[in-house]
Amino acid sequence: MSINNPTNVELIHPDSKVHARRWKILAILCLSVFLVVVDNLIINVAIPTLARELGATTSGLQWIVDSYALVFAGLLLACGGLADRFGRKLMMQIGMVLFGLFSAYAALTETTGALITARGLMGIGAALVFPGTLAILIDVFRDPVERAKAIGVWSAVSGAAVAFGPVTGGLLLKYFWWGSVFLINIPIVIIALILQWRFVPESKDPNAERLDIAGFLLSIAFVSLLVYTIIEGPHRGWSSATSIAGFIGTAVLIAAFVWRELNTEHPLLDVQVFSDMRVTAASSSIAIAFFSLFGFTFLVTQYFQFVRGYDPLESGLRTLPFAIGAGVTSPIAARLSLRYGSKRIVPIGLLFMGVAQIGAGMFKANSAYFGPVVGSMVLMACGLALVTSPASESIMGSLPREMAGVGSAINDTSREVGGTLGVAIIGSIFATTYSPQIVKLLAPFKLPDAARSAAEQSVGAAFAVSEQVGDATLSNAIREIASSSFLDGFQVACTSVGAVAIFGSLLALRFLPSRVANVKTEVR
Repeated sequence: MSINNPTNVELIHPDSKVHARRWKILAILCLSVFLVVVDNLIINVAIPTLARELGATTSGLQWIVDSYALVFAGLLLACGGLADRFGRKLMMQIGMVLFGLFSAYAALTETTGALITARGLMGIGAALVFPGTLAILIDVFRDPVERAKAIGVWSAVSGAAVAFGPVTGGLLLKYFWWGSVFLINIPIVIIALILQWRFVPESKDPNAERLDIAGFLLSIAFVSLLVYTIIEGPHRGWSSATSIAGFIGTAVLIAAFVWRELNTEHPLLDVQVFSDMRVTAASSSIAIAFFSLFGFTFLVTQYFQFVRGYDPLESGLRTLPFAIGAGVTSPIAARLSLRYGSKRIVPIGLLFMGVAQIGAGMFKANSAYFGPVVGSMVLMACGLALVTSPASESIMGSLPREMAGVGSAINDTSREVGGTLGVAIIGSIFATTYSPQIVKLLAPFKLPDAARSAAEQSVGAAFAVSEQVGDATLSNAIREIASSSFLDGFQVACTSVGAVAIFGSLLALRFLPSRVANVKTEVR
């Protein structure tokens, strides 16, 4: 995938053979996408288990989730450049091997720090896999109508993975130890490798330019520093010297990255493509959608398990309405976008997600599942589908065909950076509300300092403390206080993100084009 300027794409296999098996190729690419997206989310259902067995704090849990997405997002642009130079299929297969090896390592870790490291290493493999999927899809599907359908399927798989991750994780946790959520990746990796080798065509840029090492390092640095600062903000204090320095440092690094890309002959990312507001609005819409999605799933699994008392499998099964909603709506969204244009469809999707988030913020401990809970999940799933497929098509349609790699890089990075920041920011907003609230409510009770401090760190730790105290009345009181404090934080976090999604809807309505550009330039 070329990510800096227009280039020709060299397909190694004859076009006729590729065209004949294009839908089979799409299925294999979707399997690869499913694997890396599932691992963004399969860990969510294990969060309460990890809180108990590893003693992870809220910050630690956020880093277990975010270390994977952070490395994934930070390396996407650079890995796209490697794929351009050495071949997208080759890089995808190397990524699969690394993903499988580091999944095995993650399953065998015994501490929070080791698991965070393992998840980050898995992100390296995912970053090598993901960029090539959309770029190969664009190469294989030349007809605009078929391409829109293929992107719809590609988006539907991502949406379905959101729910199947928790379900799979819940099923594994019911019968096996938490490391099984990583070991399950290995047989899927083996199957995907065989199918990729047999059916997926190799494609690369015969005129690939040298990798922009400085841009690569700056992109990793500013994303990493931003997410770290947001995750640690509630614990260190938003006005602390560390937090202020983190935000200032992030701004400086972003400025340095933009300056570098504007002034180097071979930029990692041609930032001038963002002068086209269609690209900027579409990529921002995708980022906001995944910001909302990942933050919501991070908290809703804890809501199901801690507040509602479901086990991991029951919790995972209760996310299935999301998969159904996304799977059904994504192909429809592609057709609607072709008929009415992304300007009409994407804002509706973001509006749906915003309303769903605000609705989720109203969840109570006894809210009916077949009512506000299912309603919010289905509305969010439909909203996600209405955003991702049309916005992806808008990005690709706004650029010439030979710049498909640019669109792929923007699309992939928007998803991952948005999702990473979603967990970081929503988790931080939640912690900022949860910790002071539980401190206030626990004040009248006599607890050891260590137990009180642990309960303030996370709802999982608070429930663990409730099980350790000998007095049944005190135990029940701690659980009720923890649930109440969780719901307070959940409400503030969901309402805040809902407002962001609704604001994003207005931006999309203002800047997205009514119709995708009719780009006639073809890949030779």
